[in-house]
Amino acid sequence: VIANLSARVGSISDNGLGGWYSYRASKAALNQLTKTMSIELARKAPQVTCIVLHPGTCDTGLSRPFQANVPPEKLFTRERGVRQLLAILDGLGEGDTGKFFAWDGQEIPW
Repeated sequence: VIANLSARVGSISDNGLGGWYSYRASKAALNQLTKTMSIELARKAPQVTCIVLHPGTCDTGLSRPFQANVPPEKLFTRERGVRQLLAILDGLGEGDTGKFFAWDGQEIPW
């Protein structure tokens, strides 16, 4: 399994707010690279699963300036964020390569 950490803001389809140009662009680029890699590896190494994960908002220095807009039940400790992502990895199936998953296991549109 190759799992890259991204963010929901890297989804072009899910962008309803705008802003954050550089951050969005960097995450969208990571998402595109992962999707492209999943297609290539499906041909060359089909046993490899490539996915993108959105951990949600975790209580870190990076998110601290934006936490005022996050409901308390959606602000996760780092430990909870890790547990949630490991649960997704544990539940992956054959058809999951090339997908983008949120912290709760829901698929995010590209």
